[in-house]
Amino acid sequence: MMNEKHELSFAYRLLRPSSPDSRILVLLHGSGVDENSLVPFAAEIAPEATVLTVRGRVPQDDGWRWYERITPTRFDQESVRSEAEAFADFMTEAARLHGLDLRQTVFLGYSNGANLISSMMLLRPGLVRRAALLRPMPVLDDAPRADLSSTRILVIAGASDLTYAPFAPSLVRLLRKQGAEVDDRTIQAGHEFGTEDAAIVRRWLRRTEPPLMAGNA
Repeated sequence: MMNEKHELSFAYRLLRPSSPDSRILVLLHGSGVDENSLVPFAAEIAPEATVLTVRGRVPQDDGWRWYERITPTRFDQESVRSEAEAFADFMTEAARLHGLDLRQTVFLGYSNGANLISSMMLLRPGLVRRAALLRPMPVLDDAPRADLSSTRILVIAGASDLTYAPFAPSLVRLLRKQGAEVDDRTIQAGHEFGTEDAAIVRRWLRRTEPPLMAGNA
């Protein structure tokens, strides 16, 4: 596997397997870690995919996050919006630089990273066509109207995730109201993710592959 480390407006790694299929995964980690944390999970769900794994820009503990927080469930709105816009611009440039087709790309985010993806979808509709969101919640206080009719989303909440799972249904309702097709799952887990999440994501990827990728499932 080729491992290329780069830095545009966000630090990132581009991982290309020796025999890649047409899948492209963009990984957004949770809070307090870095761009390496979701790589094993990506290898479990799509081992032959090209992977772009990105680091958030806001320091937290010994790692990073994607936007400033006020409390565990309240977030700095200017930070959410500015970082989501910056990440959308970064993705456009990274896709151009590396020849990545965003129409064939799946965005995979966990917790804080999942919330950045959902915010970006609402603020810059059309950029994300497919997204798998693990343990997400809505973070925009005033979400804009957006046409998400061409977007397919997987949301996986943990039944024992007492802090964040109660907010997941409101995110699902918000995304569906904007026209997105949302596969909503709740599993017997806490805030952590694991093998059951991986199995659900693998099946969802196969079901939602565009025609160009259907032969590589």
